[in-house]
Amino acid sequence: MVDADPAPGRFVLTGSQQFGLMSQVGQSLAGRTAVLQLLPFSLAEVARLHPVPALTQTLLTGFYPRIHDRGLDPSQALGDYFATYVERDLRQLAAVHDLQRFERFVRLCAGRVGQLVNLTSLGNDAGVSHATARAWLDLLQTSYIVHVLPPWFTHTSKRLLKSPKMYFYDVGLACWLLGLRSADQVARDPLFGSLFENLVIMEALKTRFNQGESAEMYFFRDATGNEVDLLIPSGRKLRAVEIKAGATVNADYFRGLRSFSGAFPDALEGGSVVYGGDVDEARSDWPVIGWQRLQHPPAR
Repeated sequence: MVDADPAPGRFVLTGSQQFGLMSQVGQSLAGRTAVLQLLPFSLAEVARLHPVPALTQTLLTGFYPRIHDRGLDPSQALGDYFATYVERDLRQLAAVHDLQRFERFVRLCAGRVGQLVNLTSLGNDAGVSHATARAWLDLLQTSYIVHVLPPWFTHTSKRLLKSPKMYFYDVGLACWLLGLRSADQVARDPLFGSLFENLVIMEALKTRFNQGESAEMYFFRDATGNEVDLLIPSGRKLRAVEIKAGATVNADYFRGLRSFSGAFPDALEGGSVVYGGDVDEARSDWPVIGWQRLQHPPAR
């Protein structure tokens, strides 16, 4: 088609069919096409349709477009989505013979949102081998269910952890897999902080994709427990973001930022704290940003 008519400006929206489509393309389209990754809605896109609800309801609903466009019940819609994904897409993507065990594996992944990936533990809990756990995690990444955030380290930083962390592309799906069906359940859940962290990190990833940037983002953690939740490339340096679900700012929110700044001053361009409150606070070193400000991502 491209050779027959080179006119620019045409789009092919593949959805989940991108895997079959790309595997059957015999020619390289290098220099003749661009591939754009359109994740579920961002907070800014939701805000164009209706007012963004309270934080717990936002986490529960997630960001799949049809839920917001049609006003669907998120629990019903996400349940149907996951059933369709398992029954149809997985059968096309890979030979997953034990669908019930695979579904259990995905739910176990949801229970580890925001945690370091441990394939041995995942495989043991799901009743599958380490190799199968790795293959299934790769499948979840390929099909845009799970995003794995790599750690940042330098060649000389031997004491930094080098295991990635696991998040879901849609936090609403993670909530559904955890069995959460109401905003009150989300608020009381032990993983509330991790789900909020998931939301903020995915917002950063959507912003990068929507600006034509790569998925290159990191987290930082050293062997003594100092951590920064998100490091975003900015030129040759990094912007550091600490993520806290609490609605009240306290001094502990800045500990990871101070530690990273002291250990790697030349790597840091700036930083901030995103928290579960509504009011921004101007601090001398690290500004504090309320989560709803994510509706207004910075201009490129």
